Amino acid sequence: MASELDVRARLQRAGQEHLLRFCAELAPGPRAALLAQLEPLEPEALREHCRRAAAACARPPAPAPDLAARLRPLPPERVGSASGVAPQTRRLWEEEGFHQIALNKVAVLLLAGGQGTRLGVTYPKGMYQVGLPSQKTLYQLQAERIRRVEQLAGERYGTRCTVPWYIMTSEFTLGPTAKFFKEHDFFHLDPNNVVMFEQRMLPAVTFDGRAILERKDKVAMAPDGNGGLYCALADHQVLEDMERRGVEFVHVYCVDNILVRLADPVFIGFCVLRGADCGAKVVEKASPEEPVGVVCQVDGVPQVVEYSEISPQTARLRAPGGGLLYNAGNICNHFFTRDFLQMVTREFEPLLKPHVAVKKVPYVDEEGNPVKPLEPNGIKMEKFVFDVLPFAKNFVAFQVLRGEEFSPLKNADSAERDNPSTARRALLAQHHQWALQAGAHFLDAHGARLPEQPSPPGSGEPPAICEISPLVSYSGEGLEVYLQGREFESPLILDVDMARTLQA
Repeated sequence: MASELDVRARLQRAGQEHLLRFCAELAPGPRAALLAQLEPLEPEALREHCRRAAAACARPPAPAPDLAARLRPLPPERVGSASGVAPQTRRLWEEEGFHQIALNKVAVLLLAGGQGTRLGVTYPKGMYQVGLPSQKTLYQLQAERIRRVEQLAGERYGTRCTVPWYIMTSEFTLGPTAKFFKEHDFFHLDPNNVVMFEQRMLPAVTFDGRAILERKDKVAMAPDGNGGLYCALADHQVLEDMERRGVEFVHVYCVDNILVRLADPVFIGFCVLRGADCGAKVVEKASPEEPVGVVCQVDGVPQVVEYSEISPQTARLRAPGGGLLYNAGNICNHFFTRDFLQMVTREFEPLLKPHVAVKKVPYVDEEGNPVKPLEPNGIKMEKFVFDVLPFAKNFVAFQVLRGEEFSPLKNADSAERDNPSTARRALLAQHHQWALQAGAHFLDAHGARLPEQPSPPGSGEPPAICEISPLVSYSGEGLEVYLQGREFESPLILDVDMARTLQA
């Protein structure tokens, strides 16, 4: 390990020597920990990181003055739809997707490096329970969807197949996530097929360009955003592991979407048959003001334009059919070929521009007292996973229905939207609809049948509580054999054991 003298000299070159201002009063253990944290920081890179953070933060966020003239919706030939397509075409996409899964050519990659600060928890979001009757966590729901899609593909093609699960964590989430998976026996997945790796961390920076000391013996660090994926793939030879397994197609998604369909055969098949190297699922924006990025074209090149970059006038523009012109809301749900990811890590990653996130960062004051700021005081620089869209040779978008595939868990229940209650209701409403479509009937406490119309998305709790295990049905398929013509009292929890009983 480098000596204090060496580390101090490196920090002087970076203009960040203040990070050692309490070093002399630290005990040997904390001093060694601080030096070990500082040693890997290259002086020139640290200086540039702090300079760029302060400069970027000093620029007020505003729509680029000429953006409206350069902006265009994606051309129709680059957009598919899960619902607005002929059934035989959808079946063709699905069959191709299952075929690739059966050939062991598909992997899923989970972005799980962020902290659940907005949610108000101190552990990884994937460990969160939104209050389902089964008490399943997000991680368990996702693991069971992987198992089910493997089963469905295997049954179609008479083979055993594997969808490897790559999980990008961070310094904050790796330990708790690894422990959680071991405690739950990897949710009955083969541990060899669950590959966890860690993204890089970057120092948080004050508005005047000084790295922040969180404690006397620790620099405030933050994950480098979900776009840190590309450096992390190279750092941990993840793409080499995929190549050894024969993986050619990768489904990348965020941990917090309770409705996410992992290795979705329809999406995979659509992208493969279109010859895409890069794809994005999108949902129709709920309103012009909805704070989601828009998948569109700028100067003829596909990219995600953040909602803060689009003027209100542009956001409100209407297409000839009456819908929003820029309606393709980004949901952080992507298809990549392994070849494309290899090209990004080799050639394009250095071209990605970091984005500014202004946060409340705990720090120590000049006297060494810990401070928890009430207002944002620091800058975290992040890259986004979708920043690579402009480098695609054949990009496609795939529109899905929000009520079927998108309900993010971002905030605590004190917020109006994207909270545990909205996520729970979205899943239960979906499963209630699946049950009705499969011919089930629900009864109230007095034995009278409940309304058999599915609740509109966002309308509150469905008339009956119904939760269907992903191990029984991935996307509503195959439920008739258990439910058709039967009556159930609420709540109904259709797990594997109950399915066996109903089928007997």
